[in-house]
Amino acid sequence: MLIERKNKEVVITLSSSMSAKSFQQMVDYLRYIEIAKKSKAKKTDLQKLVATVKKSNRTSWSS
Repeated sequence: MLIERKNKEVVITLSSSMSAKSFQQMVDYLRYIEIAKKSKAKKTDLQKLVATVKKSNRTSWSS
């Protein structure tokens, strides 16, 4: 693995032996970090959202 900084970007070079699933998980996590960095949501806001989604999913699946 090689990590380089170029101007305002970071370039990561990986071995082709890495599985597509592992690569996608890493990209998803990096995207999450990038989005969360810009978020103004508080932890309590996120906890309320998670609770609402979980409640909604239980209701939807039991119908």
